[in-house]
Amino acid sequence: MSTPGPRPGSAKIVVATTVALSFISFWRGAAIVLNDLASSSFYVGGIAERAIGRSAPWFIVAVMLFGFAVRSVYMESCGMFVRGGVYVVVRNSMGPFMAKISVSALIVDYVLTGPISSVSAGHYLGRLLNETAEIFHLDFRIEPGWFAAAFGVIVTLYFWWANVKGIHESSGKALRIIQIMTVMVVILVVWSVITILMRKQFQLPPPPTHDNLQFSKEALGWLEGTFWPNLALAGLIIAFGHSLLAMSGFETLAQVYREIASPKLKNLKITANIVCTYALISTGLITVFAGMIIPDAVRKNYHDNLIGGLAMNLAGPELLRLIFHAFVVVVGALILSGAVNTSIIGANGILNRVAEDGVLLNFFRKPHRRFGTTSRIINLITILQLAAIIASRGDVYLLGEAYAFGVVWSFFLKGLGVL
Repeated sequence: MSTPGPRPGSAKIVVATTVALSFISFWRGAAIVLNDLASSSFYVGGIAERAIGRSAPWFIVAVMLFGFAVRSVYMESCGMFVRGGVYVVVRNSMGPFMAKISVSALIVDYVLTGPISSVSAGHYLGRLLNETAEIFHLDFRIEPGWFAAAFGVIVTLYFWWANVKGIHESSGKALRIIQIMTVMVVILVVWSVITILMRKQFQLPPPPTHDNLQFSKEALGWLEGTFWPNLALAGLIIAFGHSLLAMSGFETLAQVYREIASPKLKNLKITANIVCTYALISTGLITVFAGMIIPDAVRKNYHDNLIGGLAMNLAGPELLRLIFHAFVVVVGALILSGAVNTSIIGANGILNRVAEDGVLLNFFRKPHRRFGTTSRIINLITILQLAAIIASRGDVYLLGEAYAFGVVWSFFLKGLGVL
């Protein structure tokens, strides 16, 4: 019996790929996003409060609720397969020049997010070690800058190797970190409720009205001295904008989508719901508790770590609070370190899509001989992050200025409708 040949008019389709994909569960996908998104709970409350006043917790809760709307946008965009992602969309609408600038802005975001997070984690641990030495009257002290830089290098190299081995390995690390942070969040929420009930008095943060906003000079920027902050709507928009940092890292949801196991859209929805709900509790609710429990007289001392300040002002024995405070700092260092992992995964996802469109040299597309990953792209991202850490010498503010420049450029492009 002869084998039938191809029917007239039929087309032969060949699907080719340069890397081996390893699909992950929605729990692992959520953990990757939360390693960056949930880390903002350690600093966003203090930053927002310094910028807009004591009403900041309510605006952070509003941003977390707004995240559910952003979730829907990501789900819709991920459901439309576009080879090359952002690059192809912008290239087709505004040309190749603007497409390359757009991708560059996103890469700057990811490349600098990792160093900022790892160096910040190093400062957390350095301060904890110095405080411990002081409590036990030891002469041992750590120079925070160099310790933070060294810690940042070690963390970056650790997650570099995890990502070279593949998304399954790196997502497993992210999941472990989130599991540890979940323990801290549960203890903190329960202990905060007990504290409020024991003291039988609490004061909610002032309502998020225009009259309660107290903008700092830095928060207004070029709007200082103009009539805009006096307008109720404009003032509320400014306050909301200073709280948007609470959503930092949410964009990674779109980068991990192609690695999520089938059925993709269903699992993506579950992933997004987990991320938004977790962030609402870990960032929104805990920030409100901090506004209720930390006394106004000492709030300024904890603007760099509002969760640590909440731990130190809970009800109970001082020794128990000191132990829990140390645990909070360690968890903060872990989750901030996990943001390095998220930044590498996000940047690798973007550059992979760009490489598929032929923008990058074929050299970067060659898969790892053993693991099948785009290790050369991962190596490039890691080298840039290590260079940023070493150049900063552990100065997180210097990294922040560089990041701010990249973010401003990104928002400028978003304003043009490019991103």
